[in-house]
Amino acid sequence: MRAVRDFASGVGFFMQGVGWVARNGRWWLFGLIPAVIAFAVYVVALILLGKNASALAEFLTPFADSWAWREFFRTTVAIAIFLGGLALAVLTFAALTLTIGEPFYEKLSAKADVLEQADEQPWWRTLPRSIKDSLITLAYVLLFTVPLFFLGFIPVFGQTVVPVLGAAVSGFFLTIELTTLALERRGMARKERFALLRRNKAVALGFGVVVFLLFLVPLVAVIAMPAAVVGGALLVRQRLTSAPETP
Repeated sequence: MRAVRDFASGVGFFMQGVGWVARNGRWWLFGLIPAVIAFAVYVVALILLGKNASALAEFLTPFADSWAWREFFRTTVAIAIFLGGLALAVLTFAALTLTIGEPFYEKLSAKADVLEQADEQPWWRTLPRSIKDSLITLAYVLLFTVPLFFLGFIPVFGQTVVPVLGAAVSGFFLTIELTTLALERRGMARKERFALLRRNKAVALGFGVVVFLLFLVPLVAVIAMPAAVVGGALLVRQRLTSAPETP
């Protein structure tokens, strides 16, 4: 029951982020700028992937040339390639947006999470480290999601259990990305941040899963990004660094 309460608490932190940006419309608009830029990049990339998915499927399946049902098989592979690209876009949207908009989101996070003594550094110094940390996080994501992608082809299991596991994995790593700014301002390095969130998995999952599900809807991802950044800052301030960590 405690895990359920913590999960619901995580969802609540995102809703607090929504409430904060609703009360601070100017900051919400400020936070939209990098999200719109990242969204445009992904739209172009996904259009190109959609146009070339069939050719890519044919290139990847030369062994099916003699099959009577090769067209059906390759169409299925093409759909899977596009859906995989879409899932990857969802998983990396927050990381790319935070990288593009680091100066924006540092100010937004600091506004929502005021610290008397913050480890403040110029964004051009933190940017290389942020890119490195995001790439490491992406490697962890792929370590889990690539096997889940192939497990998704298993009848029944792939349509029931795998999506739930995928949402949990994606949600956890989204929480890592969205709490990075607030935790870095407290002087926490990547390994410390990972360890802290692993010890608070339920609340991290509650926050990240709701964000992941919203990010599946393209325009909602753009609109919700500032709220997700603020929610991550409030999660750090009110739960991760102000209360005992859950075992």
